[in-house]
Amino acid sequence: MKLRKQVTVCGGAIFCVAVFSLYLMLDRVQHDPARRQSGGNFPRSQISVLQNRIEQLEQLLEENHQIISHIKDSVMELTDTGAVSPSGHLPFRSANGSWVLPFDGRPTFLALKPQDCQFTAGSHGQADVQMLDVYSLLKFDNPDGGVWKQGFDITYEPDEWDREPLQVFVVPHSHNDPGWIKTFDKYFMEQTQHILNNMVVKLLEDPRRKFIWSEISFFAKWWETADTYKQEAARKLILGGQLEIVTGGWVMTDEANVHYFAMLDQLIEGHQWLERNLGVTPRSAWAVDPFGHSATMPYMLKRSNLTSMLIQRVHYSIKKHFASTRSLEFMWRQGWDTGSSTDIFCHMMPFYSYDVPHTCGPDPKICCQFDFKRLPGGRINCPWKVPPKTVVEANVAERANLLLDQYRKKSKLYRSKVLLVPLGDDFRYDKALEWDQQYTNYQKLFDYMNSHPELHVQAQFGTLSDYFNAVYKAHGVAQGSRPADYPVLSGDFFAYADREDHYWTGYFTSRPFYKSMDRVIESHLRWENCMGGAKKHDFSFFQIASLPHRAEKSNHQCCSFPGDEEQRVLSLLPNGALPGDGTL
Repeated sequence: MKLRKQVTVCGGAIFCVAVFSLYLMLDRVQHDPARRQSGGNFPRSQISVLQNRIEQLEQLLEENHQIISHIKDSVMELTDTGAVSPSGHLPFRSANGSWVLPFDGRPTFLALKPQDCQFTAGSHGQADVQMLDVYSLLKFDNPDGGVWKQGFDITYEPDEWDREPLQVFVVPHSHNDPGWIKTFDKYFMEQTQHILNNMVVKLLEDPRRKFIWSEISFFAKWWETADTYKQEAARKLILGGQLEIVTGGWVMTDEANVHYFAMLDQLIEGHQWLERNLGVTPRSAWAVDPFGHSATMPYMLKRSNLTSMLIQRVHYSIKKHFASTRSLEFMWRQGWDTGSSTDIFCHMMPFYSYDVPHTCGPDPKICCQFDFKRLPGGRINCPWKVPPKTVVEANVAERANLLLDQYRKKSKLYRSKVLLVPLGDDFRYDKALEWDQQYTNYQKLFDYMNSHPELHVQAQFGTLSDYFNAVYKAHGVAQGSRPADYPVLSGDFFAYADREDHYWTGYFTSRPFYKSMDRVIESHLRWENCMGGAKKHDFSFFQIASLPHRAEKSNHQCCSFPGDEEQRVLSLLPNGALPGDGTL
């Protein structure tokens, strides 16, 4: 024992001497100008830059550590307030310092009841178009299609509209991402609030002007800061049909990575805000920017009492196939539906993007000339080197006929003589000047078209529901019903590529930590919502999954919800359960 102590003391002394000697050597080098001049291969300026970068990295790491700690604390708070496993165990730190959720003995999938899977006993729903068959049919090549690069040449006969004039609805819109290049607050301060402020002024100047809005998170923030005059003006515009709230979700949700509970929750959040503040219930859905489209979304929209929907980001080969068969509009049906109870009318945009150059017709070089924000002297121009022209009496005939040709060609891809033409892009209409440029020039074109019967066209500004209602009327069917000879489709639209081999699937696996944390927090929220006031019963999986189930409609005890949460869920989806087709 004595020898071990002596060895320990000697070892400690040697270590201290070594450390002290190393310190003296480094100190001598640092304070010896000659040694610093000759011994270092790096100039002093480079060392200084390196030190600054290291300090910045340390600062960023510290900030990141604080963020992660805050998220972990939030999860722990959720757990402490009741979102715990039945066994009562809390998350704990493993040997490497990471957090572990203990196994609580609860099965991943709860017991199934026979009635939960009644749809499996019968035959699957009948559909004219099965997307799995379409995927196996196509080559997914990309031959040059002419002016419509990803499509084909479109021709028509001049007298095709003599008996039934073409109806054109130009739908102004502004897509506002709640966080993309800038933060949510920065987007709101620099652009979104100006869009909405200008909207209530410019739409009131002319009752023929229309506009649609989708993202309720931004609209709610604007509402909080708007004065009484602006709020009343917005209500008046909505009641008068000049402004339409489309979809009504808190955001324009992702449909690929997201769990269906998050899709549902954000829809509830937006719909409840609209009900409380505006008394509005959306009827049409607008999804131009999710990267592919899931079959889960039309189911939720249908159960939310929407009657029609629009999608945009679909693989270019799929769009070309659907355009060639005039199947860009269809009834979207769930794969497990043996009838038509889940059908919702869907419109697919045919071209590359939802911006103005790719919405008026197949030729972006021409369509760009009718994006009047790109007039010479502005901050953006047309990549095809042919700028727009202000519409005046001397050129209105030539401009109107050029644009009408694109409208007619685009209409050939659809089965009705009613045409939808979106007019907008990301964060558009943030300047009063653009409102004047777009609305004034287009109204001159519409006035010319409408005043010349030989053109056989009726053009106007419209909302999304204006368009859908005109389609239903043209076919003599009720709102949301299937027009005669329109196909029924089953399946989804993944994976998405917008051109060549530019697939957008990389984001499926990016930022795995945050995606995992998102799922953990969602699971706590969902389990707390579902089990907060429920008795312990042998719940079936789809009763747990189907938040909107009413207890009195079920043969079993159903999930109950504490207070307002029950109303949040039941008000959105008052009847039925979510499907069990494996898409959720």
